[in-house]
Amino acid sequence: MGDSHISNRSGQSEKWSRRGILAALGAVPAATLLTGCGGGGSADASPGSGATASVQAATKKAVVSVTPADGATKAGFTTPVVVTVTDGTLTSVKVTGNDGSTLDGSYNDARTTWTSSKNPYSGTTYTVKATAESGTAQTSTFTTTAPGETFVGYFTPEANSTSGVGMPVSINFSHAVSDRAAVQKAITVTAEPAVEIVGHWFSDTRLDFRPETYWAAGTKITLGLRLRDVQGTDGVYGVQSKDVTFHIGREQISTVDLGTRQMVVERDGGTVATYPVSGGDSDHTTWSGIMVISERFKQTRMESSTVGLGDEYDISDVPHAQRLTTSGTFVHGNYWASTAVFGHQNTSHGCVGLHDAKGANDTSVDGYKFYDSSLLGDVVIVKNSGEKTVEPSNGLNGWNLSWSDWKAGSAL
Repeated sequence: MGDSHISNRSGQSEKWSRRGILAALGAVPAATLLTGCGGGGSADASPGSGATASVQAATKKAVVSVTPADGATKAGFTTPVVVTVTDGTLTSVKVTGNDGSTLDGSYNDARTTWTSSKNPYSGTTYTVKATAESGTAQTSTFTTTAPGETFVGYFTPEANSTSGVGMPVSINFSHAVSDRAAVQKAITVTAEPAVEIVGHWFSDTRLDFRPETYWAAGTKITLGLRLRDVQGTDGVYGVQSKDVTFHIGREQISTVDLGTRQMVVERDGGTVATYPVSGGDSDHTTWSGIMVISERFKQTRMESSTVGLGDEYDISDVPHAQRLTTSGTFVHGNYWASTAVFGHQNTSHGCVGLHDAKGANDTSVDGYKFYDSSLLGDVVIVKNSGEKTVEPSNGLNGWNLSWSDWKAGSAL
């Protein structure tokens, strides 16, 4: 850049060499470099502040929260339990009820949220123990409210009973059900050996289950009721959670031909008895179709007024009576008619009668023999009665529906 001249105080000019000027200026870049390495180019930066921020982030304490809230005394029971954590991940969650039940659940991918797979039960106190990765532990308790109104399902047959091959699983609810799908989904019926079983709604209070054909002899059937806290209709919840097992015995199917006035009893595919009978007369014809024995009485009272027939009869000790329909059809013993009637005339008010003896203790008569050989759930088929087929809902008589019509009555 040529030579520079600097005037001194006396006005004289001194000549500086290029090397001298550069040597004099060399200290400036050196200082600038030192500043750049140490402070990041900022005059305000404090040495070590970035490392402090990282440590603070790493040591931030995880916070665990539980829904329903700790101490809640009227928590809902229609939504799952949820545990969440901020500034950490969940390592364990355990939810235990005071009834001994536990709630299983699953974590999200980040393990910051745990959700129970089922809703908590009503009227139950739960303890939630949750632990986060940092070692943070949270224990909370809450109590779910009890439902205001409830319903139960009364089932047939009875637990641990043995029934005939025609016995459906029939459930009558104590309250009308509007959400049929929810209720039916909460009920399972399984069989060993396995077979397809389908539910059919006869009304908003009755749900029956059956396979396509009669149960196989020796079948084990299990009814699973998981109705607890299932909403059957607005504000009305089920209360049952139980399993019921019962069995199917031998196969017995009896066919009553009111044209010939004979009943043929077949057991496990072979004929074991033939009885002369008397059915309903022309003014009181007997239902035709497939019927199932639903009740059994060694002796019972029968009054015509209970079936809409005024005061035509009132017999206090009808022997060996087995109910076939809700409306009042029985197969029963008859001691008041002449023995000449059975096998020759239809003289009853709609029932199927067999010769019997007063007192129900004579083991030699047909009424006793048939009763003694029968089970609840046995099938009795009536034909040539001059009457139409019984309604499937009139007793346990859903076998009168085709399989496609039966399945059409399912809510699932």
